[in-house]
Amino acid sequence: MNPRTRKALEFVLDNLVWFMLLFVLVVFSIFVPNYFQLGIFANIIEASSVLGVMSIGLALVIIAGHMDLSVESVAALSAMAVGILFCSSGIGMGVQLHPEWLMVPVSLLVALAVGGLIGAFNGYLVVKVKMSAFIITLASYIWVRGLVLVISGGRSAQDLAPAIRWFGIQRLIGLPLTAWIAVGCFVVFSLIMAKTPFGRHLIMIGGNETATFRAGIRVNRNLIIAFVLAGAIAGLAGWLLAIRTSGATANLGVGLLFNAFAAVVIGGVSLKGGVGTLPGVYAGVLLLSAINTAINLMGLPANFTQVIHGLLVLAAVLLDAFKQTIRQRLA
Repeated sequence: MNPRTRKALEFVLDNLVWFMLLFVLVVFSIFVPNYFQLGIFANIIEASSVLGVMSIGLALVIIAGHMDLSVESVAALSAMAVGILFCSSGIGMGVQLHPEWLMVPVSLLVALAVGGLIGAFNGYLVVKVKMSAFIITLASYIWVRGLVLVISGGRSAQDLAPAIRWFGIQRLIGLPLTAWIAVGCFVVFSLIMAKTPFGRHLIMIGGNETATFRAGIRVNRNLIIAFVLAGAIAGLAGWLLAIRTSGATANLGVGLLFNAFAAVVIGGVSLKGGVGTLPGVYAGVLLLSAINTAINLMGLPANFTQVIHGLLVLAAVLLDAFKQTIRQRLA
């Protein structure tokens, strides 16, 4: 195989999920009525904002060779905290700050702090106490969701303060600011993973934690930071979720965890750790959103969504094994 062909094949393997997304968009544009519209494509990006942000934190931990099942519940708790403080109806306290724009950074800091604290708790138990990340974060998934029910009493907070809700209403180039926040997060964390020692160290830890430790890299510190970031990013997803729904309910965000896992796996992140990129994860998120939009336009039952998502995850795992086989032959 000549070098040019090898390089082209490696490019296709590295960006396979983007080619899948392009193929799906072309097929849906041809066969699904009213799909090929700028408004539909904008809706795909907008609808993927919360899931996209949540997938970033989950991907960081998985790339580092661990697992975080708590991100969905953390997002719900962060949204509820923001809702209780800054909503004016239901269980909302209607807190007012002057000037009003202060409610934006304060509410965001509340969401980030809630998520970051739970992430730090998970990270400490996993890294310092040497407990299983799967068990610890599964327990957090349960008790954090329970905490949401306890503090809300099963009721909802409604009518989020207009100064915060503004981010979900105001549009820039046809997209709400919440969607731009999601895109900005992907850009920032993609650069962190690709261009900083922290990002490279996470990939090395996921590939071989023992060898990375022997190379003098502070494995424990990097892993705890990854869990804290995952929690804080889930908190940001909760903040966006509160803006999108103009409040919070006890069952807010149910099902997002499995969609986030689907997006991460479809995006090329290996559950074994050490492999994956955040641009690929974003393509996975957009792919799921594009399929959901097509299902809605065709008027198919919502159950079809779960079936297709499951088949996509299975296909992504098979493709990952296929790509590894090809790479071994190229080596």
